[in-house]
Amino acid sequence: MSLVRPEARAAMWRWREVLAGAGVLAVGLWWALGTAGLLQWLGGALALAGGALIAAGIQRARFRGTGGGPGVVLVDEGRITYLGPFTGGTVALADLTALRLDPAARPPHWLLDQPGQPALAVPLAAEGADALFDAFATLPGIRTERMLAEMRRGGDHPVVIWQAPTARLH
Repeated sequence: MSLVRPEARAAMWRWREVLAGAGVLAVGLWWALGTAGLLQWLGGALALAGGALIAAGIQRARFRGTGGGPGVVLVDEGRITYLGPFTGGTVALADLTALRLDPAARPPHWLLDQPGQPALAVPLAAEGADALFDAFATLPGIRTERMLAEMRRGGDHPVVIWQAPTARLH
């Protein structure tokens, strides 16, 4: 028997980095404002680290879906694997040419483009899809804030979130 309702537990789990960052920030401010000497300086650094954890946690919480969607996503050593009920596949992050979001699909999907293969469609709500945030963050030049805004906006056609830089010939 749990004292916390399942909905509240799910919300706390979704915002876990923000809650941890708030705790770190509180301890850092307590040390920075309530002590002197070395502990005061450490408290200031700890408060900055807590603020950074809160900022990163907000982005991660906005990215996380509800889960329970079709299929399972696995991210391992630069490879994204989707195991779905009807489709599936694997894409190496190094081979990715474009990342698109299809909000019109039911459920909404990420479309992972790679050369010579059809796009791998991964539902946003698939189990383990929250691991894609870290994978996508490694793409050179990706704008995570734009990605998060497009996820919330919805729409009726696929949107290019990221495209691989093309080599320019001189």
